[in-house]
Amino acid sequence: MNYDIKRRIMNRLSSIVLLAAGVILIIWGLNASDSFGSSISRLFTGAPTDRTIWLIVAGVVLGGAGFFGLFSGSKD
Repeated sequence: MNYDIKRRIMNRLSSIVLLAAGVILIIWGLNASDSFGSSISRLFTGAPTDRTIWLIVAGVVLGGAGFFGLFSGSKD
């Protein structure tokens, strides 16, 4: 196999893994927002827990990087 083909396959695979990890973190964050601890935090502060926010933010960042990696680059 040509080096360029191997590089494109690895880039595509890395992007898919990033996208999947992002989706998993977003789902995990949304589930955490419905937890008892997050409900108590919302009761007193009006906001969900920091863990919930970080899970969702990390999921969006990883998912965005994976999505960008899949749909950008050379179109040879």
